[in-house]
Amino acid sequence: MKKFHQRDEHETTDRTKSAETKRRKNMKRLGGGGLSLQTFANMKSNKNGYNPALIKKQKEFYKNAKYVSKFRKSMKQQNVHDKSEIGESSKVDDNDGGDDDDKQKVKSNKRIGLEDVYKQTKEEMEKARMERKAMFQAKKEAKEEADSRRKVAKGKMMRKTRHGQPVMKYRIEHLLDSIKKSAGID
Repeated sequence: MKKFHQRDEHETTDRTKSAETKRRKNMKRLGGGGLSLQTFANMKSNKNGYNPALIKKQKEFYKNAKYVSKFRKSMKQQNVHDKSEIGESSKVDDNDGGDDDDKQKVKSNKRIGLEDVYKQTKEEMEKARMERKAMFQAKKEAKEEADSRRKVAKGKMMRKTRHGQPVMKYRIEHLLDSIKKSAGID
């Protein structure tokens, strides 16, 4: 019985050795051992910096910041320009006595200047709006006219005789018109 038991142990060790060698060969073939659970978890938790949503958000943020800074610069330049214009127009020619009166006149002149600027810009905006409205109306009328012409032409082109054949009169007229247009004859 001992021999059987010894032989059984010997076979199991051979099996484990063969399994171990297979595993070693596989690891060698695959480029080393796999990652441990701890290493895998750490790799997953580390941020590699690639997050498309975050990148898109940052791009939008920087783009908006650029627009805001440009707007502020333009407003600053416009304010400097406005101040120089208003300052020149609001200067008072009388310089004798009454400093408080001069300050009030300057303030009232500035206010009037700003109101004039406001009225002028409002008029310009209204004029531009009316021009846009007129252009839109003209385009709309031209489009409606072209649609009505197309509809009439389609109706003529679709006409049929009693026997179901197309009426050639309208088709020939259409061809003649298109030739005249291409030749430049009215």
